[in-house]
Amino acid sequence: MDLFPLYNSLRIALISTLITFFLGIFAAYYIAKAPRLLKGVLDCVLTLPMVLPPTVVGFFLLIIISPNGIIGKYLFEWYNLRITMTWYAAILSTSVVAFPLMYRTARGAFESFDKNLLYAGQTLGLSNTYIFWKIIMPTCKQGILAGVVLSFARGLGEYGATSMVAGYTPNRTATISTTVYQLWRESNDALAYKWVLINLFISLSVLLAVNLLEKNHKRGN
Repeated sequence: MDLFPLYNSLRIALISTLITFFLGIFAAYYIAKAPRLLKGVLDCVLTLPMVLPPTVVGFFLLIIISPNGIIGKYLFEWYNLRITMTWYAAILSTSVVAFPLMYRTARGAFESFDKNLLYAGQTLGLSNTYIFWKIIMPTCKQGILAGVVLSFARGLGEYGATSMVAGYTPNRTATISTTVYQLWRESNDALAYKWVLINLFISLSVLLAVNLLEKNHKRGN
C-alpha cells in the first residue's frame, strides 16, 4: 500500500494550517476592532469560501493562478513557473477553504476577550505586542486552538478545490481524498475502503480533540 497520499495530505494540511493560523489571527484581531459596517463587509468577503462549493473556489483559483490566469500567466512567462497541478497548489486551495474557520473562531475569541485586561496592561505601560502575545493570546487560547484543529481537519479532507488546481498524480499530488475518488473510478473498492478507514480515524481523532478543547474551555469558565 503506497502511503504517499497520507504523507502528502498531512503535509498539505499542516502547512495550510500554519498559513491560516497567522493570516486568520491577523485578520480576526484587526477586523474585530473595525467599525460595524466595515466589519460586516470584510466578514462577508473573508467567509465566502466557507459557503461556496469547493469546486467554485477551485474555479476562481484557476482564473488567478493557471498558466492563462491573471497572475499565473506572468509567473509562467517570466519565471517559467507553473503553479497548478503541483502539490503546493493544493496548499493554496486548502488555505483558502480553511481560512474562514480559523478567522471566524479567532474573531469570536477576540470579541469575547475581557477588555479590562487590555486596559490594565496599557495602564502598566506594557507594549501592544506584549499585551497581544502574553495576555490576549493566552486568554483566547481555547478558541484559537479549536480554530487550528478545525482548519487542519478541513485541510486534510479537502477535495473539490484541490482536485481542480492540483489534480491527481500518483506520488506527486495525490491526497487521501483524491486517491479514494480515483480508486472508486478504477473499481478498486478494497483499497478505497482502507483509505476511507484511515480518513475516518483521523477525522474522529480531530473531533475528539475539539470536544476536549470545548470541555476544558467550559471548565475554565
